This record gives sequence, structure tokens and C-alpha cells, in this order.
Amino acid sequence: MSITTQRYGAVAMILHWIMALGILALLAIGLIMVHGSLDPGTMFRLFQLHKSIGITILLAALLRLVWRLLHRPPALPASMGLREIRLARLGHALLYGEMFFLPLSGWALVSSSVFAIPTVLFGVIPWPDLPVLSHLQDKAPVEAVFTTLHAYGAYFLIGVLALHILAALRHHFVLRDAVLLRMLPSFRKNRIKDR
Repeated sequence: MSITTQRYGAVAMILHWIMALGILALLAIGLIMVHGSLDPGTMFRLFQLHKSIGITILLAALLRLVWRLLHRPPALPASMGLREIRLARLGHALLYGEMFFLPLSGWALVSSSVFAIPTVLFGVIPWPDLPVLSHLQDKAPVEAVFTTLHAYGAYFLIGVLALHILAALRHHFVLRDAVLLRMLPSFRKNRIKDR
């Protein structure tokens, strides 16, 4: 396994893993809310937590995009062919798109909800609805559209994440290159150069 591959910096790694954990939590909570039969109090708390984590992911995605634009990622291994590089870039573009699409569609869904339940992030910070959607005369059809978009977007994200994880594991265990190690903290001094 190559030991000279450059790694992502600490900020990129921290953002990546915080967002990864947040997204996995959102998917799990979302699936429980949709497919579980919970009492109304538990459902309300899960919705509030889901909204709180979703807005946090949106803000983190903005920060992560700015960081990515200002800091060039480490080069991919020379052993990767052009097709594989294009697939990796497409996968990352889809992940970035979903990191924005899902929180925004969720925010739109909440804003157009006929129930008009306020969002209070982590029970502390009031979060506004999107102004245009919260003042619609007939919210039900708009809410239905955003519900569908948000649900299918979440299932699409599950597929993209599965491919992302499988690709990282393939690089580590089959190709035995350092692609996965670039995003993992190194506890051995001088094992992989930081970028």
C-alpha cells in the first residue's frame, strides 16, 4: 500500500466525518418516522431532531463547499484510469448535490406544511420558514410535491452513499491504494503526508 499519498487536511476530514454521521442519523431517523408506528410525542421529537440535524447539515455543506473551493483536494492515485476518475467526480458531485437538495427540500416541505409547526433547532434556536411557501393560500398540493421530492431524494442518497462506501472499500481492500486513507486520521507519524 502506498505510503506517500497526500491526505486531506484536518478541517476537510472533520467536516467529512461530522457530515457523514449526521447524514446517516438523518436517514435512520427519516426511515423510522416514515415506516415506524410511534406515538405522537415521540414522532414530534424525532421530526424536530430531524429538522435540526438537516439544517446543521445544510450549513456544514455550505462551509464544506467553500473550504473545497479554497483548498485543492489531494491528487488521485496515478493508477486510476480516466473512466474511474470521471466516475469518482460524478459520485462526489452527486453527494454534494444531495447535501444541498435534501436539506433545502426538507426546509421547503416544513415551510409549506399545512400543520405550520415551528422549527426550533435542538430546542433552542428558532428557525424561520421559507417566506413564500409559508404564506401560500393552498399549501397541501405544494407540501405533497416537496414530500415526494424529499422522500425520493433520500432513497437516491442511500444508493449514492452505498456506491461511495463500496468504492472506498474497493480501493482499500481490492486495489490496496491509499484513497480511503486520505480521509482517515493518521496516528503514525510521517505515514502519509498531510495536505
